[in-house]
Amino acid sequence: MKLTDIDKKILEMLTKNGRMSYADIGKELNLSRVSIRERVNQLIKNGVIERFSVVINSEKVGKGVSAFFEVDCEPAYLVVVAEALADNPVVASCYQMTGPSTLHMHVLVDDFVRLEQFINNELYALEGITRVESHILLRRFKSRNGLKL
Repeated sequence: MKLTDIDKKILEMLTKNGRMSYADIGKELNLSRVSIRERVNQLIKNGVIERFSVVINSEKVGKGVSAFFEVDCEPAYLVVVAEALADNPVVASCYQMTGPSTLHMHVLVDDFVRLEQFINNELYALEGITRVESHILLRRFKSRNGLKL
């Protein structure tokens, strides 16, 4: 789908505030609420907008430790390990990366005791993992959800 400048502006507004009404977007862009609704529906239909969601501040809900992991796997176990990690509720995201069957994941836990439990009892327990490297987040300078146009 070829995005118009108006589509891009709509996406930018919804990225900043997913609850912004079609009427308010229309006022900003000098278009009708109906026109905005139709454009958003087209963006959804064409898969440009995958879903609407809420961004939760993990620290405000007790997830005080944010850690990133690089997990190398034996190639035959990559999908099995990735699916097991993706099903774990402390894993916020999990991606296959370039490299020798490498997964990159983001984990959010209450505290360092829970992080140690995850590493020792849930991560290392998975068959096929050959290397784990972890990084603890100290401070966030930028966090963005979705694509910026």
